[in-house]
Amino acid sequence: MTAGQRTTGQRPAGPVDADIVICGAGVAGLAAACALGRLGLDVLLVEKQRYQPPVAKGEVLQPGSLNLLHDWGVLGALEARRAVRLNRLVARRSDGSELLAMDFGQLDTERSWMLAHDYATILECLGESLGPTVRREGGVLVDDLLRDEHGRVAGVRTGGGGREIRARVVLAADGRSSRLRRLSGMTADPVAYGHRLLCLELSGKPPVADEVSAYVTDRGLVMVYPLPDDRIRVYVQVAADELRKADRARLRQWCEALLADVPAIGPLAGALQDGLDSRQLLPVFQFRAPSLVRPGIALIGEAAHGVHPLAAQGMNTAIGDAAALASRLAGADLASRTAADAALRAYETERLERIKGIHTMSHNAARMMTSTSRSGRVFGRRLLSGTARSGRLRYLTTYNMSGLGMRPLGPLDRLVQFGVLPERRAAMPLLGAR
Repeated sequence: MTAGQRTTGQRPAGPVDADIVICGAGVAGLAAACALGRLGLDVLLVEKQRYQPPVAKGEVLQPGSLNLLHDWGVLGALEARRAVRLNRLVARRSDGSELLAMDFGQLDTERSWMLAHDYATILECLGESLGPTVRREGGVLVDDLLRDEHGRVAGVRTGGGGREIRARVVLAADGRSSRLRRLSGMTADPVAYGHRLLCLELSGKPPVADEVSAYVTDRGLVMVYPLPDDRIRVYVQVAADELRKADRARLRQWCEALLADVPAIGPLAGALQDGLDSRQLLPVFQFRAPSLVRPGIALIGEAAHGVHPLAAQGMNTAIGDAAALASRLAGADLASRTAADAALRAYETERLERIKGIHTMSHNAARMMTSTSRSGRVFGRRLLSGTARSGRLRYLTTYNMSGLGMRPLGPLDRLVQFGVLPERRAAMPLLGAR
């Protein structure tokens, strides 16, 4: 046994309380419950919080996620709640001129757009789509793992050891600081970026296009997109201590400096000043766990990976985790430990490479658009402009962002981006295009 295994209780194999116990009811946990419940599995979803606090995260769904949410019966509920369609992701200069526009309408998919809504509403719609074989309990803190006589994870212990829940498979969906990841002997090393994101929610229906606009400025990233009910989300890159102990006068000065640095967001001036009182300051991390499974347990969502929110990939990757895991468990005899663990290993093999590609793409995008050094700004803007000049690379980048698949750019593509090599290949890759 590993050191992590020695701390946990052991129980012999026997009757189970659920086929699957999912620990954590964020997007990853709820998506897994949706997908596994549709298989007719007996699923128990437990969450330590009774109510979801409001938080600005996970608001933009990519086309690949929309297809899955449609299959799970979630998409209609989001659309009924006035989710906003976003057709493009555009990198812009501070004056608003385009550096690189990714138009999702060119993709060969039934839902060629992004969708934006509040994180709490996305959770609500996922929760409404859980099947009849899914049970859900809030206010349940999982504090240990159960193991059978072979050391295989066989369930969880909750409430300070007062309750044991036996399951054929345990899913850790308990976030970046996952307790279950540590108890299972798996590791991750979250690394903080050198900046934070100031998050503002604006109202008053100022003019904003149906797209995500990411402004690449000398002060770093500024990102703007619409939300339902005439609201606008704004993220502004700030240094860790930039607004520490700032009073109202200091915040007003900071806002005036922001508008001077990014004149394109001038129409939001009044709303920005009004929104400062309800600001959130968010730390930003990146990581990916080197392994996703141990016998009887698997990591999904932020327990397994984290990326910069710029590319809107974190929540969407979690939804992909849930779908991939369900597809592997669908044909497995979960009563057989050997078969169940083989399915978990197949999930790990499939997802590790995909997560690596998404992580690399998101980190590269973050470096291009958040650098505040002169060399970093020049490097990033040259890459963005070079991608925009090539229809093929522009399409590939849009496709990779969409969640429909991953075709990483190679060394020759990088030389085309820098203008060292001319673009000699077809304008569109063989991915299917409208």
